[in-house]
Amino acid sequence: MKKLEDLQAIISNAVDNLAFPEYPAELYEPINYILSLGGKRMRPALLLMACDLFGGDIEAALPPALAIEVFHNFTLMHDDIMDNAPLRRGQVTVHERWNNNVGILSGDVMLVQGYKLMMQVEDRLLRPILDIFNTTAVGVCEGQQLDMDFEQRDNVGIDEYLEMIRLKTAVVLGGALKIGALIGGADTKDADLLSSFGEHLGIAFQLQDDILDVYGDPEKFGKQVGGDIISNKKTYLLIKALELAGNQHKTALNNWIGLKQFDNAEKVAAVTAIYNSLNIRQSAEEAMQLHTEKAFEALDAINLPAAQKQYLHDFADGLLVREN
Repeated sequence: MKKLEDLQAIISNAVDNLAFPEYPAELYEPINYILSLGGKRMRPALLLMACDLFGGDIEAALPPALAIEVFHNFTLMHDDIMDNAPLRRGQVTVHERWNNNVGILSGDVMLVQGYKLMMQVEDRLLRPILDIFNTTAVGVCEGQQLDMDFEQRDNVGIDEYLEMIRLKTAVVLGGALKIGALIGGADTKDADLLSSFGEHLGIAFQLQDDILDVYGDPEKFGKQVGGDIISNKKTYLLIKALELAGNQHKTALNNWIGLKQFDNAEKVAAVTAIYNSLNIRQSAEEAMQLHTEKAFEALDAINLPAAQKQYLHDFADGLLVREN
């Protein structure tokens, strides 16, 4: 199998060679701009990897892989508008560089361009692959809506949170892998198993991200420690803490959540201390491990030799860095 970095390089080169019209400039320049900001190109690379896993032609899988990358960046462009985010990958966001209306309209065209690329698959696969793409796209929108809803709600359950991150993050991994598998010649059962692998891996990865936000090394992971605590983001850790807390801890957590002015370091230290007393990290790691195991169970059940699946197994292991 081709290595992930080789597949990422193929995608990056193909993205650089995407050609969009020059006129009207304010419609197409933002598309070229956001695609030029880079990123890991992980989702489209996984689509190519899935195709390669089943012995398929990577060249045939390249247009739908590009469709996944264009779609992903479309969601980022619109998410940035909804979040009023000033930066994306260290650069000015589209709506800041141009304006909100340009960001909305250019994003709309990106979605259409994604469909145009996806439709380049062979005719016999077109309907099932478009069905997967449609389900994936709707899922991402549902997940984003749930995430916004949760910001306004006091009570969010663990099951609701896991479903939200499945939709917002994990379904794209699952969808990309399933599309790649079908193009590679997999049957429906194996394609579904690979999709399940991707979804559970995506959930485990997001849970890891929640954990690392509080307990990770900021130099290694490039994030401010406790950023989610500072912003009152409803992560697995906060939801589980509110679920397990007695009156004293629950009152303290709610007080910190309700404060408009506070010292960041003091808030992070206080909330982390509550997490520690409730063994929240252990609970989150157990949930992460559960979804990791489910991912590997799905991968192991695919009807291919174990040696052929080992690269994906190693990839998942590398993605889920277990830090003490």
